[in-house]
Amino acid sequence: MAERGVVMSADNKELQKKIRGQIARRCVDASMVNVHIFGGTVQLTGVLRVMREHANVNLKEEMESIGKLLRAMPGVRDVVWDVTLRT
Repeated sequence: MAERGVVMSADNKELQKKIRGQIARRCVDASMVNVHIFGGTVQLTGVLRVMREHANVNLKEEMESIGKLLRAMPGVRDVVWDVTLRT
């Protein structure tokens, strides 16, 4: 996703797609989360919510798990969360 005139490389677009796929496997609603990639740093912004079917999920624990998964991906050096949590 390009913002404010920033053009994302094909590699970053592919990485962004893989990141979204990893997040989608978790028990969170990340439909309002944006993924930005800058030199191997993944910045996640927006709103992260609990899925209705998984009301008992701890969002902070999910964020930790997602962060570990993403850091293990080739091309990702760090993960920065700038999200609002909604239960």
